[in-house]
Amino acid sequence: MISAVCWIPKGASKVVPESFEPPTQEEIEEITKSGALERSNDSEEEEEQDMEMDDTEKEVGGVARALAAVKALGKAHGDNSSNDLKGIIDALRELDMDHYDDEDDGINVLSSGLGDIYYPSNDMDPYLQGMDDDDDEDVEDRTIKPTDAVIVCACNEDDVSSLQVSIFEELEDKETNLYANNEIILSAFPLCTAWLDCNLKGGESGDKGNFIAVGSMEPAIEIWDLDLLGEVQPFMVLGGISKKKTGKKTSIKYKRGSHRDSVLGLAWNKVVRNALASASADKTVKVWDMVTGKCTVTLEHHTDKVQAVAWSRYAPEILVSGSFDHTVALMDVRFNDRAPNTWQVSADVESVELDPHNEHLFAVSLDNGTVQGFDARTATSVSTSGSRSIFTLHAHEKAVTSIAYNPAAPNLLATGSMDKKVKLWDLSNNQPSCVASTNPKAGSVFSLAFSEDCPFQLAIGGSKGKLKVWDVLTDHGVANKFGKFANGGTETAPVG
Repeated sequence: MISAVCWIPKGASKVVPESFEPPTQEEIEEITKSGALERSNDSEEEEEQDMEMDDTEKEVGGVARALAAVKALGKAHGDNSSNDLKGIIDALRELDMDHYDDEDDGINVLSSGLGDIYYPSNDMDPYLQGMDDDDDEDVEDRTIKPTDAVIVCACNEDDVSSLQVSIFEELEDKETNLYANNEIILSAFPLCTAWLDCNLKGGESGDKGNFIAVGSMEPAIEIWDLDLLGEVQPFMVLGGISKKKTGKKTSIKYKRGSHRDSVLGLAWNKVVRNALASASADKTVKVWDMVTGKCTVTLEHHTDKVQAVAWSRYAPEILVSGSFDHTVALMDVRFNDRAPNTWQVSADVESVELDPHNEHLFAVSLDNGTVQGFDARTATSVSTSGSRSIFTLHAHEKAVTSIAYNPAAPNLLATGSMDKKVKLWDLSNNQPSCVASTNPKAGSVFSLAFSEDCPFQLAIGGSKGKLKVWDVLTDHGVANKFGKFANGGTETAPVG
């Protein structure tokens, strides 16, 4: 299944991502000399570590122990057995099993015995023909041109969780090409993602990064570097748990500031670029400083699981959250000690989106198949709870898991549902009307996202685990109503 989809802006990725390099032998020796890997003197801990010895160590040590056992048997059986055992020992020494895996210089067991002198050059060796071409093709597949759009999917298949990075190309004659570029294996089932360009590597202040935050069934938030291929560890982890062994017991503690349960929603602040908000099943919302890796604000205004969070692009201090307690809350994180503005909704909140064309409006999707729109100004004071929505849309037969405003066309909203359908709505005058509906063959839809660079391309992820991209302008109803925005056309959105 695909639980979350995310577009990466064009030009944000390195043209050729770097490959992860494992530590060299010199680096390993340096770490060993530093004492960082020094084993404890405690005999019980040593015994536990010996039990955890990997298969390679067991095989290497097994040969030496076999020799020792043969010698011991010789002593046990007396001098009469020693002559026979001596032959066995000599045979084992001749085999030199301790160095069995070492490569012998100049010997190729698969060759004709002539070695490297058989072909004067690699160009003449038929077994090496085309190798350079394969390398060139591999580099070409990894290359991300500034004109390429990138989509990252959070996936799970056969109990293996991963991030799938794909390249989306727009070709001539409106043809498109979608192909895999990279895969990152995750340690836990992913639930949500958020891309961010905050500079986490240091360097010049103007430098930008290319990272993705991943929330999962675990309380930790992993930050992965998308410009690095083959990485096995996240660049940074926010929160999570730490394990400590004391004798035979293992104690588990939450790291300072960590969530205590699954991370259900993430939102990156595009203005305050080091700020990341997270929503959790532990009923809290947290704001993280990505530079220091620390939690700076913890909000506890909900009474049930918090499913979604979103920042305002007009007022970067404003954060909206939606919960299973049937409320949506809006607050200024600078004054986190104040009660937020709240609105009652009719069911568990699935997703929250702020209108990119109107600073006052936002929409909420619910697990009863409805979508509700709200105006932030309807809550007249911080102590007032308002329940009046500007519209209530019965959009789907099942839970509306994801909604997305179009970044180019005002009043165009996409909804995706567990009923396997994706619909497009015209929200003009707060009177929603359906302009297009499709079954993208993605199964139950879990995530939708419009591209900022290709605003009428809609990425869709669902239970079937195959990424779909729908060019919504291919629908006549959408083209007739919103086609004027395809080439940068503008329209002034009503403020009220």
